[in-house]
Amino acid sequence: MKTKDELPDCPVATTVQLIGNKWKLLILRDLLARPWRFNELRRDLDGISQKVLTESLRSLEEDGIVSRTVYAEVPPRVEYALTDLGESMRPILDAMQVWGNAYKAQKNS
Repeated sequence: MKTKDELPDCPVATTVQLIGNKWKLLILRDLLARPWRFNELRRDLDGISQKVLTESLRSLEEDGIVSRTVYAEVPPRVEYALTDLGESMRPILDAMQVWGNAYKAQKNS
């Protein structure tokens, strides 16, 4: 996790720094539904590279938003899920969905 000194003074800027790119938001959208495996996320997120997905998941994990669980199986299975902190972002993403739907409806009328 980042220290307080590493974060911007503005709370909106802090949120944007943590989740403010396209891929992180879409990863969070998927993880709100259930835990996902890496290749499931990669297939679902059309256009994301393996490198960007790996970097995004690592960043979200370092910031305490996503957890990574490795199961001792052969072959090994890894799942990504939201932490309690990540789950607390549900209202933000729900509001974005509502706004996006209203915007699209306005454009279609």
